[in-house]
Amino acid sequence: MPGKALEGLKVLDFTWVAAGPIVGLYLAHHGATVIHVESTHRPDILRTAAPYKDNIPGLNRSGDWDAYHSNKLGMGLNLGHPKGVEVAKRLVIWSDIVAENFAPGIMKKLGLSYDDLKNLKPDIIMASTSNLGQTGPEALQPGYGTMLVSYAGFTSLTGWPDRTSVKPYGAYTDFVAPRFLVTALLAALDYHRRTGKGQYLDMSQLEAGAQCLAPALMDYAVNGRIWTRMGNECPYAAPHGAYSCQGDDRWCAIAVFNDEEWDALCQIMGNPDWTKKPEFATLLGRKKNEEELNERIGEWTKNFSAEKIVEKLQAVGIRAGVVKNAADVQDDPQLAYRHYFWQLEHPEIGLHSYEGPGFILSKTPAEIKSPSSLLGEHTEYVCREILGMSDEEFIDLLGQGVFE
Repeated sequence: MPGKALEGLKVLDFTWVAAGPIVGLYLAHHGATVIHVESTHRPDILRTAAPYKDNIPGLNRSGDWDAYHSNKLGMGLNLGHPKGVEVAKRLVIWSDIVAENFAPGIMKKLGLSYDDLKNLKPDIIMASTSNLGQTGPEALQPGYGTMLVSYAGFTSLTGWPDRTSVKPYGAYTDFVAPRFLVTALLAALDYHRRTGKGQYLDMSQLEAGAQCLAPALMDYAVNGRIWTRMGNECPYAAPHGAYSCQGDDRWCAIAVFNDEEWDALCQIMGNPDWTKKPEFATLLGRKKNEEELNERIGEWTKNFSAEKIVEKLQAVGIRAGVVKNAADVQDDPQLAYRHYFWQLEHPEIGLHSYEGPGFILSKTPAEIKSPSSLLGEHTEYVCREILGMSDEEFIDLLGQGVFE
């Protein structure tokens, strides 16, 4: 196996929940040594989030937490203990990158701010990711991505126009921000390679999330229009939606953007009489009569499997896709061919799939070689093999509760 792209990179990871741990995950998949720090006094809250293996709760049984921590070393360290902070500082000296996503100000209270870290290691790269960034009038407001989706404006656009707003599933911004932060870290590493200097990265998850709303923000800035909830509709396509198919909760998505695609769809459907109505002859007409159009399309799709409809429509150049569930994705032959899922044996969860990165490096492909760690699983290894602690020192600190 060739060397990994980030082999030799050393990362000290104080992050928790999702936005931070996903950053460490990407780095670990490409060869970085990532030490993820937790404490039994305050374990990552995702360890208490379902789904659990066999529906039995446990700090090492959460599929949610497990998904973001493969390839990492898990260390138990009580930062509420003065000697725990001293151990953390020794880890900083070992590290190239320190990452955290606590509320702004917490690392400073612990004596682990960027200024503190620079005194220990002048060329350290530190990355902080928080809801609103480290500066500004509202920066100290704590919260999670589940709240930030509304702050960023996603909730106002999600749902049906005649119903109340709904938020996207989960903490949507938690899965947007890591892509930006990993890119910024690679830029910081390049800067370090050229100059020998470190720097501080201040990631606002609000600002990262807003990038996904660029069309709506631009439309307001230029035209003064405020986008509202449209359900599955699109301003310049009809039909454009998800339609029920044969089977239990099976659906297909269909999008028609011009008259040529509409004519092709009509032919696939057998040119029923209703398609010849003048109100459906143009895109503007189809948009004005979209409710009836969707009902008509749904009456046709319910007679076929989603896969069959998609096959027919894609063959004539119409945008269509199966609305897949988790089983469909797990069994997808395209993903299997590209080895997207990695099968690993976890001590408590058992054999199951881990997601790989969404790209392949031809010379230095990613490798997922170890499952997520049990809480504090690698504490002794980190202390003895990485920090070089003697048996006596480790046992003494263990007895004082430093590694809890």
